Amino acid sequence: MKVERLSGLVAAVCAAAVLAGCGSSTESKASEETPKATGTPSFKIAVIPKGTTHEFWKAIHAGAKKAASELGVEVIWKGPVKEDDRESQIAVIEDFITRGVDGIVVAPLDSSALVAPIEEAIGKGIPVVIIDSGLNSDKYVSFVATDNYKGGKLGGEHLAKLLGGKGRVVLLRYQVGSASTQEREKGFLDAMKENPGITVVSDNQYGGATTETAQRAAENLLAPLKKPDGTLSIDGIFCPNESTTVGMLRVLQDAGLAGKVKFVGFDSSPTLIAALEKGQIHGLVLQNPFNMGYLGVKTMVSHLKKESVEKRIDTGATLATPENRNNPEIRQLLEPPRE
Repeated sequence: MKVERLSGLVAAVCAAAVLAGCGSSTESKASEETPKATGTPSFKIAVIPKGTTHEFWKAIHAGAKKAASELGVEVIWKGPVKEDDRESQIAVIEDFITRGVDGIVVAPLDSSALVAPIEEAIGKGIPVVIIDSGLNSDKYVSFVATDNYKGGKLGGEHLAKLLGGKGRVVLLRYQVGSASTQEREKGFLDAMKENPGITVVSDNQYGGATTETAQRAAENLLAPLKKPDGTLSIDGIFCPNESTTVGMLRVLQDAGLAGKVKFVGFDSSPTLIAALEKGQIHGLVLQNPFNMGYLGVKTMVSHLKKESVEKRIDTGATLATPENRNNPEIRQLLEPPRE
């Protein structure tokens, strides 16, 4: 009888050890994916940028990872390489629908083309938070982004001030279908309308999704505006995103014209910071991409936990100039954490 009791006791202890071992293994695996916050359910959230090469998206990735670490959720980062690959972004969304993630945070490449796949996800019970660029739908949980119209107007007002309210300017647009940059371009043009002494010489050229296409577009835009002495017959330039700003900068530098025409751009990168410090760029409208990625994930987690969230969250826009570039708050936006 004593032997039977001892055998039962040993078996019970062994079973408990096995169960404990299994539990430890599961917790270890979860902690490797993302640190788990006490009392917080573990959600799997897909974060889909427009592209993965520009510095802007690397900062959004860093913000999303910080939120994931703090909140104990898993973030899966996946997006197209180039910002004009709509089919690839749609395929990424469809893949995450199949995989059954708990939520999607996405920056739509096209305000119209991405409506169907995003609404498909929502229809299958996967909530969506939109970041950076708008969507022609209101079925999403929240829109976390810069007030892009305000940002474009801020850039336009700064350029008008630099020109003393008079002169000839050009706008190199980004890409058809991109809601964020379309709003910036509209804000810029409205600022120009408020200055009757300023003439917009060109506003119908598009730089495209890469720095290389933007550089070619900038060359084509500026070629007919060159005087016989090599200078330009314009006084100011505005570009609405990182790739168009870098592409235009390269053309001005190659022609020896950088700094000789007032130039206001959008977003930040090491190349653009260096140009700002040299006086080759006279203003950069800065977003807060790190905060955008952070709040995108945080808002999704709040929604999944049945907490109320705001339908529109403005992450802010600030102007950096050669004069204020070393202010701590400006420097933080010029050089956000990046992944």
